[in-house]
Amino acid sequence: MASQSKQLKEKCSKSTCRSCEHQGLLPVLDLGMMPHSDGFLSKSQLSEIEPKYPLEAAFCPNCSLMQILETVPPDVLFNDEYIYFSSFSDSLLSHSRKNALSLIEEYHLDSDSFVLEIASNDGYMLKNFVEKGIPVLGIDPVEGLAQAAEKIGIPTLQAFFTIDLSKKFRSEGKRADVLIANNVLAHVADTNGFVAGIGLVLKDNGVAVIEVPYVKDLIERSEFDTIYHQHLCYFSVTALDKLFRRHGLFLNKVKRLPIHGGSLRLFIGLKEDVHESVRDLIRDEADEGLDKYPFYQHFGEKVQELRKKIRELLAEIKSEGKNIAGYGAAAKGAILLNYISVGPDIIDFVVDRNIHKQGKYMPGVRIPICDPAELIEQMPDYVLLLPWNLEKEILSQQSEYLKQGGRFIIPVPQPRIVKL
Repeated sequence: MASQSKQLKEKCSKSTCRSCEHQGLLPVLDLGMMPHSDGFLSKSQLSEIEPKYPLEAAFCPNCSLMQILETVPPDVLFNDEYIYFSSFSDSLLSHSRKNALSLIEEYHLDSDSFVLEIASNDGYMLKNFVEKGIPVLGIDPVEGLAQAAEKIGIPTLQAFFTIDLSKKFRSEGKRADVLIANNVLAHVADTNGFVAGIGLVLKDNGVAVIEVPYVKDLIERSEFDTIYHQHLCYFSVTALDKLFRRHGLFLNKVKRLPIHGGSLRLFIGLKEDVHESVRDLIRDEADEGLDKYPFYQHFGEKVQELRKKIRELLAEIKSEGKNIAGYGAAAKGAILLNYISVGPDIIDFVVDRNIHKQGKYMPGVRIPICDPAELIEQMPDYVLLLPWNLEKEILSQQSEYLKQGGRFIIPVPQPRIVKL
């Protein structure tokens, strides 16, 4: 462990910040070698060796950004085999619809407006604008997602959003009244190019509405499993404010949200009109030390302790002769299972509502993925809830399993058991 820590320190000292380009990052967490967390395997691939990549987080003392050190090529992470469809989550659909209707009302959007969404997935968000007759365009690099969006009437460009694409849009007069970018800012390798591109495609009085996971919640709740190769950056308001200002953009308003274990909704404009919500959070972050290394320094120790607790609970259950399944073939689930080294010897199977994942196997640990109906068919004694951030939604969906005596294990922030 001491040797691993020394290696991470040496790697950090040579690394450059994704945001401010400061050289000399400080080590936060080393999760070891991890597979692509959305790289689900077919049965024929089980005999193949999966590629794995270092997963190490670090902190920039210059701009306060937490980030991972490794950049896996985007075409590896977001290719045609990427099968995350947002529409399979009822809570995400509800969350997104409320957001869309609020934006329509607040910014008086109508048939003369233009809404642009980056990483538009299967059209789950933009369909709320289309039903109101508001012109939209989605951008997503994954063919299957773009096709799914087109099928429900959402114009979608299959592409990555880049600085070059934003220049092309601007030259064609495509500038947005509202630009939406939910859970994508952290995914892009060229952080500065992405932000600069947002500025180019916004109208002078336009607004970019962006959602990102909040690093404060991640650290305080030990949400280590939300760290994976798709998530390159983990933002505080302090780090975000510096990033946007560097490109002539202003973080004018921010809202804290419970979704995804704790998130921020950012309102970005070309003109400075900073709301009290931004000043309050920046002040709170300074008071609590989010802009300094000590806040992050002992995160790795907390995660190791949580790993130990989860493993001990699962081992105790198995020692009693009980069966355990998993719920939700989410990216965070792949990270959790691989980090705690739990495979099919402990977890018999994982269920997921996403039909595109059923019949495949979890990355790294190679646990089979089934239809949720298997929970009632096989009635495992316990189910490890991998997307713990959707606890309320999933427990409601699985009320029959609970009524029949089933129990859920919630692993984060501390392992606990839920039963009726």
